[in-house]
Amino acid sequence: MDNSDTFEIFLTAPPGLEQALLREVVEAGFSTPQIVPGGVTIMGGWSDVWQANLRLRGAARVLARIGAFRAFHLAQLDKRARKFPWETVLRADVPVRVETTTNKKSKIYHAGAATQRIERAIQETLGAPIDAAAEVTVKLRIDDNMCTFSVDTSGEGLHKRGHKTAVGKAPMRENLAALFLRECGYTGQEPVVDPMCGSGTFVIEAAEIASGLLPGRSRSFAFEKLATFDPDAWAAVRDAPPMRATDLRFYGSDRNAGAVEMATSNADRAGVSALVEISQQAVSDLMPPVQTGENQTGLVIVNPPYGARIGNKKLLYALYAALGETLMAQFSGWRVGIVTSETSLAKATNLPFLPYGPPIAHGGLKIRLFKTDPLP
Repeated sequence: MDNSDTFEIFLTAPPGLEQALLREVVEAGFSTPQIVPGGVTIMGGWSDVWQANLRLRGAARVLARIGAFRAFHLAQLDKRARKFPWETVLRADVPVRVETTTNKKSKIYHAGAATQRIERAIQETLGAPIDAAAEVTVKLRIDDNMCTFSVDTSGEGLHKRGHKTAVGKAPMRENLAALFLRECGYTGQEPVVDPMCGSGTFVIEAAEIASGLLPGRSRSFAFEKLATFDPDAWAAVRDAPPMRATDLRFYGSDRNAGAVEMATSNADRAGVSALVEISQQAVSDLMPPVQTGENQTGLVIVNPPYGARIGNKKLLYALYAALGETLMAQFSGWRVGIVTSETSLAKATNLPFLPYGPPIAHGGLKIRLFKTDPLP
């Protein structure tokens, strides 16, 4: 496999949000996108891998499919792994780790034993060291005796943009926030308000989208340590357009002074502090921001406490009710998105929610996005 090859690239997403990621992938112009469980596949080469890591806000990881073969027992797996062209993708001087998943339809069912065979094959044929903490990860999936190899080209999850060093107790991942913004119809053409902003994820993502900043602009990726990496070609890909001018502003608030400080510093590190206004106030004091121009509405999106890990759930009904009352009284014409694990808490807002989508796994919980059309 060299830089001119075309292969399958798997863009992972939280299950339940594949459609939202598909829309982003289509808009970004990637070739032949297809929804699969847990993400979207495209066909492309290594430059597409680099572009996907750099540009896609909703993807959690970018996996490059580097080859496959059938194996019905461990000895066969070992023999064929030793003939696999590892040197076309991996470097002998870069540590590697191997992760295996298998299912009951396969003769090889012991993931740990399969992992050991692949590790030994890589170490003895390529010479690359095996390290459980390595940034470069080879993933083996054994399904119905077909062994499919992928390399994780992202390294750290793509939600780690490289700006948000300060986070609260239950932070919203950036890629999840980007997908929820998309699900609410946000395109970077309207203001966004988050009255429980925590570390500022929603408003920072919204400001970056509006100003055209690339999500991966400030970080490194695992693909930079692969044999397929071309620093000059990558420099050309990474040569992003300058920040786009926008008159829009993005408003976060929180009753907690520490959260306000966190969100403010995170916006500054992301380079959008001129577009983001963070204030300390209670939900009941929330008012629509004063805006110039014709469009006086926008999107309110909030990730309130759920009561599962933060706070007492019984005490949260009053908070949700106050939020709903304020939004209905003050934010006529605005759309609303609320993320929570508790349908009963969402209903306590008395907001006119649209039919809601599937639950999304997040931090050991199942959360949902509850959204509205413009409020009356």
